[in-house]
Amino acid sequence: MRHSVAVVIGVCILVAGAAIGFGFTSWAGHTAFGSTHEIPVYIAQAGAGRPPSDASNAMGFAPLFKPALPAVVSITSSRIVKAPQNPFFNNPFFQQFFGGQFPQTPQEQREKGLGSGVIISPEGYILTNNHVVAKGTDIKVQLQDKRQFVGKVVGTDPKTDIAVVKIDASGLPTIPLGDSSKLEVGDYAFAIGNPFGIGETATMGIISATGRNGLEIEDYEDFIQTDAAINPGNSGGALLNARGELIGINTAILAGNSGGNQGIGFAIPINMAKYVMNEIIKHGKVVRGFIGVVIQEVTPDLAKAFHVPAEKGALVGQVEPDSPGAKAGLQRGDVITELNGKPVNGPNELRLQIATMPPGSVVHLKVDRSGETRDFTVTLGESPEKGAAAENGETAENSPMKGVEVEELTPDIIQQLGVNPGTKGVVVAQVPDGSAAADAGLQRGDVIEQINRQPVSSVADYHRLIAQAGKQDVVLLINRGGNTNFLVVQAQ
Repeated sequence: MRHSVAVVIGVCILVAGAAIGFGFTSWAGHTAFGSTHEIPVYIAQAGAGRPPSDASNAMGFAPLFKPALPAVVSITSSRIVKAPQNPFFNNPFFQQFFGGQFPQTPQEQREKGLGSGVIISPEGYILTNNHVVAKGTDIKVQLQDKRQFVGKVVGTDPKTDIAVVKIDASGLPTIPLGDSSKLEVGDYAFAIGNPFGIGETATMGIISATGRNGLEIEDYEDFIQTDAAINPGNSGGALLNARGELIGINTAILAGNSGGNQGIGFAIPINMAKYVMNEIIKHGKVVRGFIGVVIQEVTPDLAKAFHVPAEKGALVGQVEPDSPGAKAGLQRGDVITELNGKPVNGPNELRLQIATMPPGSVVHLKVDRSGETRDFTVTLGESPEKGAAAENGETAENSPMKGVEVEELTPDIIQQLGVNPGTKGVVVAQVPDGSAAADAGLQRGDVIEQINRQPVSSVADYHRLIAQAGKQDVVLLINRGGNTNFLVVQAQ
């Protein structure tokens, strides 16, 4: 009896095993157990090939890239510059020995820049970065189909690093614009550009962060951060979402010591880029709203001193005389907590919102003053920063300070630079490589306190004194990290 039972059990086990094996063999391609959706499940089998082609397409992103790739272009800019003369030729002994027969005119050489751009209208308007086309006199645009066009710079905005280029063409492919305000960390991100000039390249990643600022890359910063590979040459290219919409213009990377992609790239949100682009096409420049106050972050220590919530609002550190803010009654020490009924989360946010409003707009501010809440109505003026930028660009061609850009010295900048609170002057924002000022040792972040022994207290003073100096040598008293010293910028 025991033997018979054992035989029966053994037979049952064999039958059940055969049935299960047959079931697994025929299961490939069927739905998963408990699934409410038709999800294909593929189980590797000996001799099995790749999944069916329809499933392969569903798992890829070719349908997303196919219409977008033709709308991304390669941009090459170039200009002729004068190379510095070899000082050996200026040696008096050398000139006497050889009879002074050697030409002293500087040699010319061509500088080239490489980047990308995005076609945003069938009529040939292209969105790119300012640094891709800045100072370029010869702009060439190449489409995906290898057609080449001469590009004309419609206008630029160095404050956001946006530029608009126009080519003489029509019926061009475009990318639909998305809404960068709806981005969330973890969303898919796809970058398209021309890295290192190797040709059109697409990379994939996610949105790593939004609203990045304080990087000191641009004046107005609200960057999208992504780990989609962005490398030199990608600047001005497209950042897409999973629907194939343009959500950003690739502009910068955090390269470390390698100079290449480290998984930290930054793009200008399309909402900001679209506003700047429309202003450039309409006016030829960007016209921004202006309150006339210098604002700063409400740190925990400041919040305690002013009896306001930490890291909320924007603290007014300075009110410019006769500015819209001064006329409305704003004072130093006020904390702006709301703009048009919406909370202000920090100075950068407030600055960006005001900058995207046209002059003449009426805004309503809620302000905390010494623990008391007050309401103010301000009619925005026009930001003078565009005029200041124009003044910087209009320095006389033969001035030794040609190309140097300066900004007003605010309390916030004073604190960041580590100079004494009572310091007067202007802060150096840019010194071109190879310029006379750079050769003299002038650096970005230096505070110019005097020009030719005359005090400097504003950008207007700076331009007036530089104009007076003409093409003569300029003696600067600079403050670097709290220490002052003189520099002589020699005329070339």
